[in-house]
Amino acid sequence: EDNDHEDDMSDPFEAHFANVDDNELVRRLESIQANKWRTEKQAMADKATFTVSAPSGVEGSIIHKPTPLRIKELPLKKRLAETAAKTISNLDGLQRAIAPYVFNYTDLLLGDRTTQNASRVRSLACLHAVNHILKGRDKVLRNTAKLAQASNPDALDLRDQGFTRPKVLLLTETRQMAYNYGEQIISLFQPDQVENRQRFTDSFTAPIDEDSTMPEDYRELFDGNNDNAFLTGLKFTRKTLKFFSPFYTSDVILASPLGLRRLIENEDAKKRDFDFLSSIEVLILDQADAMQMQSWENVEIVFRHLNLQPRDAHGTDFTRVRNYYLDGNAKYLRQTVVFAAYITPEMNKLFNSSMLNITGKAKLTPTYPGAITAPSISGLGVKQTFSRFDSPSPTADPEARFKYFTTAVLPSLLRLPKPTEPGTGQGVLVFIPTYFDFLRLRNYFATSTQTANISFGAIHDYSSVPEQRRARSHFLTGRHQFLLYTQRAHHFFRLRIRGVRRVVLYGVPDNPVFYEEVVGGYLGTSVHEGSVGVEETGVRCLFGKWEGLALERVVGSTRIKGMLGGVGDTFEFV
Repeated sequence: EDNDHEDDMSDPFEAHFANVDDNELVRRLESIQANKWRTEKQAMADKATFTVSAPSGVEGSIIHKPTPLRIKELPLKKRLAETAAKTISNLDGLQRAIAPYVFNYTDLLLGDRTTQNASRVRSLACLHAVNHILKGRDKVLRNTAKLAQASNPDALDLRDQGFTRPKVLLLTETRQMAYNYGEQIISLFQPDQVENRQRFTDSFTAPIDEDSTMPEDYRELFDGNNDNAFLTGLKFTRKTLKFFSPFYTSDVILASPLGLRRLIENEDAKKRDFDFLSSIEVLILDQADAMQMQSWENVEIVFRHLNLQPRDAHGTDFTRVRNYYLDGNAKYLRQTVVFAAYITPEMNKLFNSSMLNITGKAKLTPTYPGAITAPSISGLGVKQTFSRFDSPSPTADPEARFKYFTTAVLPSLLRLPKPTEPGTGQGVLVFIPTYFDFLRLRNYFATSTQTANISFGAIHDYSSVPEQRRARSHFLTGRHQFLLYTQRAHHFFRLRIRGVRRVVLYGVPDNPVFYEEVVGGYLGTSVHEGSVGVEETGVRCLFGKWEGLALERVVGSTRIKGMLGGVGDTFEFV
């Protein structure tokens, strides 16, 4: 095996994991534990911004310039550099921008993952993961050989591993995406033999409907095998790669948050296990936005069980375990890389509280033109009103929102004139981002005297297909004047809802595409079909000051200035 970069302190693997200076480590840990970071900003060519932080006390610039175009200039194992040069060829702009942070073992939150760049960030992540495994394994083999040849092996202090073997955790939301990662690893590692490959293909793929008319982002997430409960291991040897290897003999754990959670919280205490997550050094989390639409709690539970001291020994040779593992500091050396289509407050919380890397962390955020500028909306001429309500804290937000809706928004909707044409309704679609808010509104519509004369339907993510059809039909014919529709229902079903004449967004959608599809799609269709005149339509979106991230994606990075604070609480766009 090639001995490139062996004990070379310029190699990030050696500098970060193998030759950590104890005094420097203590200094950085003190800064992190006191939440003291120094931050620099870096403007990117495509108007995106890198916000880079390192523990205070780290000297020199922490900004990395984009890496050169050539793969071979990355700190790769020689054999891997050769296969990568053929598999990936030259790096594009985004890969060049994030590569220095990824290969330097800096934490990364990429808030600009798209269906177009997903395969490129995946290939870079897999290249880094395989490189990390090969470097770690080669170091262990070299040190084992040194011990075997030494006349006094006890005098050698060769610490080169963690408590358990798995070093890389790859988290995806669906089996199909996990399959893409597995295939990418095969193409980069190019083993002589892949064990259980057919079983992997059978278990992680399903036929893809090539004639689907669903949007591209929906197809990427739901086409193929979209099951989201899985957990499997990958084992590397010199010339083979094995899928479905037992966890404690695996190098990579490939899982969904739900798949891991079911093992972590198994009702049978004998089956409950998370010791194999004790020594994860590189965590790559893709499809973070889809994970949040499913259940962010799954992600939080996984993070709480990473890099803990194992409950059992698992045959560990403690003379080879690195000191920072023994001291309980492994989580500060773990690199976490997160790919998301957009950034939410929950992801920022994860970034702030669980991405605590001694090398630092970087967040990439794009500049948004705003969903309201999308061609499907800008050509409509529909007035879009954004109404800010006061909310002193995030916990007070649901109550303040509900009060504002029932006192300031609903009365005007109830006064709307009834359409004169037979077979049409008032067509008021109420889009509701959270299930909790949906339950509260549905209950209010069903029991309040204010809405006693209103007929309404409801579609949420647990609605059966017949229930969905009935609600859509009644809304189109006017039998129901209002339709309550949840963000998760739209995420999972992307229904085509007809008969929409007015849109009320009870909160700002996390995904700006949803705003385009509801306003430009549903309302736009009604306008284009001539079933409603532009002057009879309207869009009203409620927002509080805690929704800044989502609002920026809808109205745009320049327009949001002054909307979250300052004078006035009503903002209109056409």
